[in-house]
Amino acid sequence: MAELVARAPDVILATGSVSVGPLLQVSGVVPIVFVIVPDPVGAGYVKSLARPGGNATGFSLYEYGIGGKWLELLKQIAPGLTRVAVIRDPAISGGLGVFGAIQSAAPAFGVEATAVNVRDASEIESDIAAFARNSSGGLIVTASGLANTHRSLIIALAARHKLPAIYFQHLFVADGGLISYGPNYLDQYRLAAGYVDRILKGEKPADMPVQAPTKYELVINIKTAKALGITVPPSLLARADEVIE
Repeated sequence: MAELVARAPDVILATGSVSVGPLLQVSGVVPIVFVIVPDPVGAGYVKSLARPGGNATGFSLYEYGIGGKWLELLKQIAPGLTRVAVIRDPAISGGLGVFGAIQSAAPAFGVEATAVNVRDASEIESDIAAFARNSSGGLIVTASGLANTHRSLIIALAARHKLPAIYFQHLFVADGGLISYGPNYLDQYRLAAGYVDRILKGEKPADMPVQAPTKYELVINIKTAKALGITVPPSLLARADEVIE
């Protein structure tokens, strides 16, 4: 990041907290437009969403309230669910915040939530195996760079242990996951191009509000549901933006 900043670019496009944090540590001057960041205020990247106040602005991934929506959708597709393991990165504010929201919402759905830290493959595998020893469990996979890194492993473990799982983005479902609910990532990059253009024309990131997603997409993998012995409710299929056969 220091080498990148030393080249004095006019603006930097940064994806996720794993990029934004290190960039801000080495420069408070170079304009940064970020995408797919769960909690830019909590992480300290901006002072507020309306007036970022520094050299960074962009597009947030979701509000923590989405955790309750994930629980709702998971219960609809697996009504017998009483336990969820929340796969999160505890090293980022988004990982801590969204787990807190899920934990708060869980009693209303008759579910107990526990955390599984996503640090390395062996830890993920052992923790999910331990969780799966008891019945009526499911997974919620929250957004992080590490979750993407271990995407294939997490999907394979959910299938191996017969755990219904909901993911934060559609790529997991395209690769064999059960269900996802989250914003369209491509839209964030398209909108970011507009912010980059405005900065190149002289606007300051400090005065450009951080924007939240306006549309969330529901994707369901019917093949995976059948493998898990799950019949997806017709009402849920009717609401889906995409159904993978």
